[in-house]
Amino acid sequence: MPKAPIFVVQLHDARRLHYDVRLEVGGVLKSWAVPRGPSLDPTVKRLAVPTDDHSIEYAGYEGVIAGSKYGTGAVIVWDAGVYQNQTRDKQRRLVDPATAIDNGHFRLHLQGVKLTGSWAFTRTGRNGDWLMVKVRDDAANPQVDLTTAEPQSVLSGLTIEEMAATQS
Repeated sequence: MPKAPIFVVQLHDARRLHYDVRLEVGGVLKSWAVPRGPSLDPTVKRLAVPTDDHSIEYAGYEGVIAGSKYGTGAVIVWDAGVYQNQTRDKQRRLVDPATAIDNGHFRLHLQGVKLTGSWAFTRTGRNGDWLMVKVRDDAANPQVDLTTAEPQSVLSGLTIEEMAATQS
């Protein structure tokens, strides 16, 4: 049986604090910067800006990226796990993740430490941006904001502020 593809959500304090949502697709981590982080509320649409692909090895990175260029700053692994592709075409056939992303709509089921349940990524057509939306399922919970309720890393247990302080 093939191994399930991974996902990781890294909290990154670069020019602005944001969440990098990364999904293993075709041997790389397809990536989106989600400024406000994932929401468990299906009525909330989160902006997801595509960023450069990253290597699979980057999924476990935590630390402080030094320098003065864009992308510097503290990084923690806010969540991680595996996902199952749920994207289907009009004939209800499963669409592979790379094709789904090329087509502008990708639905997946996350099995992470913090994030569980189904999510949809949809390209909006405006500047190539996407929306990340929680699908209505048993894991949806509009009353909980995980970004504030659980700010720590799933690997080190550090918050982004604690990670930044390791370089002071």
